Amino acid sequence: MPADESISLAQMRAVFYSAVVCDALDALGYPHQSPRVPLSPLTTTGVLIGRCKTTLWADMAHPDPSPYELELQAVDTCQPDDVIIAAAGGTFRSGLWGELLSTAARRTGCVGAIVDGAVRDRAKMTQMGFPIWARGTSLYDSKDRNRVIDIDVPVEIDGVRFVPGDLVVADIDGVVVIPRAVEAEVVRHAWNKVHDENIVRQAIADGMTATAAFKKYGVL
Repeated sequence: MPADESISLAQMRAVFYSAVVCDALDALGYPHQSPRVPLSPLTTTGVLIGRCKTTLWADMAHPDPSPYELELQAVDTCQPDDVIIAAAGGTFRSGLWGELLSTAARRTGCVGAIVDGAVRDRAKMTQMGFPIWARGTSLYDSKDRNRVIDIDVPVEIDGVRFVPGDLVVADIDGVVVIPRAVEAEVVRHAWNKVHDENIVRQAIADGMTATAAFKKYGVL
């Protein structure tokens, strides 16, 4: 296993998945790092791994004097490997994210978006292969319905805290965030568990019972 510092995002993307990261967090005493609300991949398959770029959203019921201002600022200030986190309280008042924001975000190096609410332009985002996790879709524009009220601040989704720069992992099973304070330990633990699971899988395939494999390796 490479040292923690040498495990790149590319290496993580090749072998990590959300459940093994949750297991690593559990082992280190962080059992509530994955929102229980349904955040599902709508445009791609596979795993999304990157750094949190946070946006905080609110519902509106009046004309917006500065439409799209902060969401555009958030997109334009993304760094390579960022993942937009849209903390919007699960709103379906509008489609918060769409094709044009995806195009702009990709230009800055953003690798995906996780939206606690609805998105739109799903077919076009699927065609361009931009990874989106969300609760569902809404055809309505966000103008005068929702707006970003802050960026680059800690936000919460279903009581789980997402801090700018935290490592986030998402796949078909869900979304999990790794606090910076324990990132090195979690990455090392998850890396080792992937390796151990490969050994157990092969042992069972070769004829060992699940009970015997767990007794020998302590991995399930």
